Amino acid sequence: MYAIIETCGKQYKVSEGDVVFFEKLEAEEGKKVKFDKVILVSDNGKVEVGTPYVKGAKVEGKVVAHGKAKKIVVFKYKAKKNYRRKQGHRQPYTKVEITSVKLAAEKKTAENKEEV
Repeated sequence: MYAIIETCGKQYKVSEGDVVFFEKLEAEEGKKVKFDKVILVSDNGKVEVGTPYVKGAKVEGKVVAHGKAKKIVVFKYKAKKNYRRKQGHRQPYTKVEITSVKLAAEKKTAENKEEV
């Protein structure tokens, strides 16, 4: 089972147990994070596509760590004009381990089992 979620302005394909690097999220290490903007869910060949999002589908994860990516060098140069600018940048990220991918139908069946 996998899902395609939208967060931080990008789309990510995730499944249970994956470790994904997102742009920095406002969550502390060890806390749970929920992603409600699920675009697509695939469960053993059954594909459910949202318009624009799948209703009731959720992806949950646990924040493992925060950090910064490797430094990239931005070097601007114009030939024969003596124009050179060097700048470095390290993009902050949040490392998240995906714990579960849930559909709306799974929640209903789990609730019905508890009632019985």
